[in-house]
Amino acid sequence: MAINWGRIYAAVWRQHQQQLHPVSNIDTVTLDALVGIERQKQALLKNTRRFLDGQPANHALLWGARGTGKSSLVKAVLNAHTGQGLRLIEVFKNDLSHLPEIVDSIRALPYKFIIYSDDFSFEVNDSSYVGLKTLLEGSIEQPPENVKLYTTSNRRHLVPEYMQDNLDSKMVDGELHYADAIEEKISLSDRFGLWLSFYQPDKAGYLEIVDSYFADYPGDRNELHRAAWDFATLRASKSGRTARQFYNSHSVTEKT
Repeated sequence: MAINWGRIYAAVWRQHQQQLHPVSNIDTVTLDALVGIERQKQALLKNTRRFLDGQPANHALLWGARGTGKSSLVKAVLNAHTGQGLRLIEVFKNDLSHLPEIVDSIRALPYKFIIYSDDFSFEVNDSSYVGLKTLLEGSIEQPPENVKLYTTSNRRHLVPEYMQDNLDSKMVDGELHYADAIEEKISLSDRFGLWLSFYQPDKAGYLEIVDSYFADYPGDRNELHRAAWDFATLRASKSGRTARQFYNSHSVTEKT
């Protein structure tokens, strides 16, 4: 089924159907709703606007702690720029081998596409990223000018890193020469010109995110903060995702 990109802003690749599935109910997260990641937000916005303006722009790797807003930021950037012709295609890691076919189907279209892959990482000797070469570097054919890859990962270099890799590195004439294993791992992440790191906030940052969800809270805010911190402590996580989960559970309690 051909997608009407004039009305559809996002699609997901369905491997078994071998086609793009239009997404009609997109996550409505906005940029203003994302608290505590201003630096990352501005960097990705700048890169995306350069891309939309036809200027040189980079593929982006958003890496770091779980639940810190990586995927939400990508979706919020899309929502802010659909009117400027930005579109998004989600491709799961196991489907990366289909990237050349996906890119061929959109290369000549008058829209700018973000290929989005969440939880993007590879195991040792995993060759499933080979399909990325056409998009990241091209082959005999130049990479498409209307497509950029935005990925999220918990790993900075996308693959596991081991102490032995560092032990095999050595100094030659005062210069550090990485072991072949490290060179291979870094070479994949190096293809992303924009790296954005995400970390869990401190207590004050976490409570700021909580407050953004409870802007009109009528009760005792100190008590709210205590409950929110207890909630985070039980989960050993003070991320934005945890704040959202606290809001979901606490708001339900308030209504009952």
